[in-house]
Amino acid sequence: MSGETHNSPGAHPEWKSHWEAIYEQRRAAEVSWYQAHPEYSLSLIEASGVGRNAGIIDIGGGSSTLADHLLAAGYGNVTVLDIARSGIDHAKARLGAQSRKVTWLEQDVTDFTPEWQFDIWHDRAVFHYLTSEADRMHYIQSLGMALKPAGQAIIATFSENGPMACSGLDVMRYTPESLDHAIGQSFYLSESLVEEYRTPDGGIQQFIYCRFRRQQQGG
Repeated sequence: MSGETHNSPGAHPEWKSHWEAIYEQRRAAEVSWYQAHPEYSLSLIEASGVGRNAGIIDIGGGSSTLADHLLAAGYGNVTVLDIARSGIDHAKARLGAQSRKVTWLEQDVTDFTPEWQFDIWHDRAVFHYLTSEADRMHYIQSLGMALKPAGQAIIATFSENGPMACSGLDVMRYTPESLDHAIGQSFYLSESLVEEYRTPDGGIQQFIYCRFRRQQQGG
């Protein structure tokens, strides 16, 4: 399974067309969300306490360097999901032979039915694009199916001081409290961080990062 790209049609072909065009028009290091070293994501994954054999899925990972850093740190069970094949192709080309150690899923997260479960769900800058309640509900359903009973979710969105639109699309902005409310009662907020992110063109975007733990039954 690892190294190959597995795809499904998805619920939003217009989203796929949009993101394919973004990746085809720009190099991976030129997209506004590019990070050479995803410091906050890596620190929260480390804080989760999972071992190096933990299953980690990066939602909207596309050309993100997170998979590179996870592999370098010894994590051996990494999956990347993105709606755009061109984003995945960027990452696979950069990783070279290392890309065979990653499972690649070309899928729409709001139409994602996982075939196995994960210890960590990581999402930097996908959830805030879900401006309809129905899409947020479908995302949370996918999250619930994908995580193990003791799983954790790390979700980063624009803060209340972040931009109101990005990459030609409107976004939602959150505080840790409002994101906690949006994710729902099946999870509780363990910690949150604020990042002043400098984009490749020199702009500043403020993100919040939240690490959630799944509520145990009776908890």
